[in-house]
Amino acid sequence: MRQLIIITLFFCGSLAMAQVPKGAWKSQEPTGSTSTLIVADNYLTIASYSVLNKYYERTEGGPFTIQGNQMTYTPEFNPSDTAKVGIPIVFTVTRKDGILTLKYEEAMVWMKIDESENAPLAGAWRITERANDGQGDLVKIHQEGTRKTLKILSGTRFQWIAFDTAEKTFYNTGGGTYTAKNGKYSERIEFFSKDNNRVGNTVTFDYKLDNGRWDHKGTSTAGKPVHEIWEKMQ
Repeated sequence: MRQLIIITLFFCGSLAMAQVPKGAWKSQEPTGSTSTLIVADNYLTIASYSVLNKYYERTEGGPFTIQGNQMTYTPEFNPSDTAKVGIPIVFTVTRKDGILTLKYEEAMVWMKIDESENAPLAGAWRITERANDGQGDLVKIHQEGTRKTLKILSGTRFQWIAFDTAEKTFYNTGGGTYTAKNGKYSERIEFFSKDNNRVGNTVTFDYKLDNGRWDHKGTSTAGKPVHEIWEKMQ
């Protein structure tokens, strides 16, 4: 229970500021795992995991708004506690010199990892098109209904999530660090909820940005062809 409270506090603190703290943040948990938070546009994700021991613990995330030092965060997914999905939570936070001090039921301190400035891919993205088996024509997906597949990026970190808010169903997530340069986008996997054996793998894709569309093409960690279009969330 204490670990869940810590993770929730992490969300609270980093979000509830007059200025949105875009970028990535981390905290070392008492269990020995690492928690990372990515703040991009008006969306946040958090994941707890251990790269050394190759295990994934939990994740949650959703949109937020900020007014003064108050942040209102509404989880869209939280597989550890689905009762919290869709329920707004209001938190208060202070920030100084790259450190977030969170005050709720207890105080927690979190450190900044990176910034999102001058990172073209930083932001909150939603998949909109995909080629069947990674080949052939692109087909529009997730245009109706409540299922979403998102990818949230800071300047150096990423997390993708597949879920259905209305059904409170969580499908999968993965994340780690990335680089994007000269048309090549590479991900190094630090956690993967369905297959811990993929931790440590690096995959590289061709990418290009065109009018807010991210064209993403290559081979997945499972060795399957991938061709997808991602668009910035509004």
